[in-house]
Amino acid sequence: MPAVCRQATVDDIETLYLMIQGYAEKGIMLPRSRKVLERQISNFVVADLDGEVIGCGSLCRLGHDLVEIRSLGISEGHKGKGVGSMLVSFLVEEARSQSIPKVMALTYEVSFFQKNGFQVVNKEIFPEKVWTDCVHCSKQNHCDEIAVLKILN
Repeated sequence: MPAVCRQATVDDIETLYLMIQGYAEKGIMLPRSRKVLERQISNFVVADLDGEVIGCGSLCRLGHDLVEIRSLGISEGHKGKGVGSMLVSFLVEEARSQSIPKVMALTYEVSFFQKNGFQVVNKEIFPEKVWTDCVHCSKQNHCDEIAVLKILN
């Protein structure tokens, strides 16, 4: 049976925490505490394969016309099987359902996002992101992530 996307629940918090922490320890994702995950659980979706969470992602509203895809991760052993694209598609549709025309992400996986219809853009065009999160990031003055954007029709 293929994986399905669903809204995350409080029962998923520990799995989300461990998955995100694994990426954070490699320096490729910002860590999220269990408390933050609990507070923001309604923003998270998971990829569920027979009751096992194998991927996650979230949407963070940055303005009236902009959301960011964050905390996009896939469990080892499930990468390269379309789970990430499924999650991105699900999150993009969620943005569309909320009438939010722009979806952005900061990433090291540019080709993945380009395959999913995103374009590389200058991250300075997102002052909402800079003032919301970047001011708190240790990489603030030497950020090496690439900004990508998808405009929804």
